[in-house]
Amino acid sequence: MNDDLLRYSCQIALPGFGEAAQQRLTEAKVLVVGAGGLGCPTLQYLAAAGVGTLGIADYDIVSVGNLHRQVLFSPADKDFKKAMIATKRLQRQNLQIKVVTHDIKVTVANVMELISAYDIIVDCTDNFETRYILNDAGVLSGKAVVYGAIYQFEGQVAVWNVKNENDTYAPNYRDLFADVDATQVPSCAVGGVIPTLAGIIGCMQANEVIKYVTKTGDLLKGKVLIFDAQSMQSRIIKIGGVTKTNITALPKLVEAITMYIDEVKKGLAENTLELLDIRTDEERDEIDIGGEHIEVDELEDYWDYINNGTTKVLYCSSGKRSGEAVKMIKQKFPEAKVFSLDGGLGAWFSYLDEE
Repeated sequence: MNDDLLRYSCQIALPGFGEAAQQRLTEAKVLVVGAGGLGCPTLQYLAAAGVGTLGIADYDIVSVGNLHRQVLFSPADKDFKKAMIATKRLQRQNLQIKVVTHDIKVTVANVMELISAYDIIVDCTDNFETRYILNDAGVLSGKAVVYGAIYQFEGQVAVWNVKNENDTYAPNYRDLFADVDATQVPSCAVGGVIPTLAGIIGCMQANEVIKYVTKTGDLLKGKVLIFDAQSMQSRIIKIGGVTKTNITALPKLVEAITMYIDEVKKGLAENTLELLDIRTDEERDEIDIGGEHIEVDELEDYWDYINNGTTKVLYCSSGKRSGEAVKMIKQKFPEAKVFSLDGGLGAWFSYLDEE
């Protein structure tokens, strides 16, 4: 065995694996969307296993409150872009592979071009908008999507849109959830999540990618694995062998309306807008830049205030939660004058440092 394969010798020794399967991994191009709790373990094990080209798509920054489950990062990485940090760490971990950075937010405008260079998509996202975009893009392009999701103590794993031998396709995310009201599902920041669950589900996603690429094992296609971290029990729910959806176009979703920092500062100086902090009490106690404070899961209790005609700029640590909150508000009140602070507090303080 040559030196290039030495690091993979234990997996090559597996029955039914061999050098042929390792070669498939070397030639594979895998896109992981989301470098958070699920993305970190998924990326680490795919890099270690020798996936030839590993793409990372994420536009968020490292936050201290996420370090308990985002194990690729350290406190020193706070406020730096996750995709950039992850790329450097993974490339050092395995110099034999190519790690590609996509420091972007995945949208309906860029998703088809983004996934065109890859064989399989791994959904490690934490919001329903991107999840549906990736699912539908996978269907339209004929590419499989490895799905993972976590909340509190429970996780889910599945492989969507796998092509069957008779040229039909296995179910996709919309076969399980035709649509989801994202306003009814709290984020991990609000509802909480046990950190080890992210590692377990992320490793399962990496495992499904390896099985798919190497053509070994029984894929989680047409079924969903549900894992309970408290009881350490799992069950598999069968959905069916063939999709019943008819996806012909990408979803038309309400885009978040953002406001840049210089615009916000000008508006504050002219008293034409007000800030609204939607972070948790703990985050607010640590640092804030003023304005009213309503946690994101309590916004529905303040509709009269939110839709009273004044311009409000919602903010959080990175702009992700505030962006989702703005979309939620605009869906209920299209005329509401609400915006999301572009880049959140991370961008705000970086802007101040540059002044």
